[in-house]
Amino acid sequence: MQSESARIVILGTGGTIAGAGDNVGYAAGSLNVTQLLLAVPALASRTLEAEQVAQLDSKDMDHATWQQLARRAAHHLARPEVAGVVVTHGTDTLEETAWFLQRVLAPIKPLVMTASMRPATSLQADGPQNLLDAVTLAAEPGAQGVLVAVGGEVWAAADVRKTQPFRIDAFEGGDAPPVASLREGRVLRWRDWPRGVALGLATIEPPVAAWPRVGIVSSHAGVEPVLVHALLDAGYRGLVVEGTGNGTVNAALDAALQAAAQRGLLVWRATRCQRGGIVGQPEGAWPSAGALTPAKARVELLLRLLVAR
Repeated sequence: MQSESARIVILGTGGTIAGAGDNVGYAAGSLNVTQLLLAVPALASRTLEAEQVAQLDSKDMDHATWQQLARRAAHHLARPEVAGVVVTHGTDTLEETAWFLQRVLAPIKPLVMTASMRPATSLQADGPQNLLDAVTLAAEPGAQGVLVAVGGEVWAAADVRKTQPFRIDAFEGGDAPPVASLREGRVLRWRDWPRGVALGLATIEPPVAAWPRVGIVSSHAGVEPVLVHALLDAGYRGLVVEGTGNGTVNAALDAALQAAAQRGLLVWRATRCQRGGIVGQPEGAWPSAGALTPAKARVELLLRLLVAR
């Protein structure tokens, strides 16, 4: 049974949910998190705290903000009086931040991310309902892990991906169904809450300037491998190759990656397909990122390199 007295902390990072302007030409991150809460009258009876961690367009999300967000989320989740934490975020890199937080914190309380596809000033803004749903989910007894609450559905950090650039129902889970749904203030759970082993804040404690550099290269028709050489010369430690189909890689690009691997570059393969993940591990193929999207595979590879430091 939910309690409106459950203390929920809202961490703001900007994004479209805090945007101002028309549905296309808006400025993301224009409003602060307190203004967002005041726009949802149904939240007035809730026990909430608000903190602005960042105020940016999520296309500009960076490692320093990730580091600070993880620290602040961990701080509040460790408080016994806090039932859960909500993070307002932009949609563009939401899946990356969600996976980063899940792997670093793997919280046993709910850490709920929410966003919107339309700015706060839109006549059909979706942010207020998403924010209300996120607070409802954060107060749900037994909920845990990093969850994404958008459009009435709840996705696990491992599954969620943005598949539409404009529609409100922009998020899916690949082949995975939602973890839960939100209907009229009720949480309807369909699957187990996500669990995991936390890498811990110590993993990301080094200054971000010292973090290993990891990038993504795409395999496509007619690809020239010049980017592989440039990134290796720039000091990159790892690359995720966004392969075609089941993670297949153009021969010219593969040859460049093989040469780079001889110089210490760590290479993983993901697929550019929106649904499903890589199946199997053919002999001689690059290590598979499985069901992770290329963007989340880059986060995972970055964290693996940080652990190995």
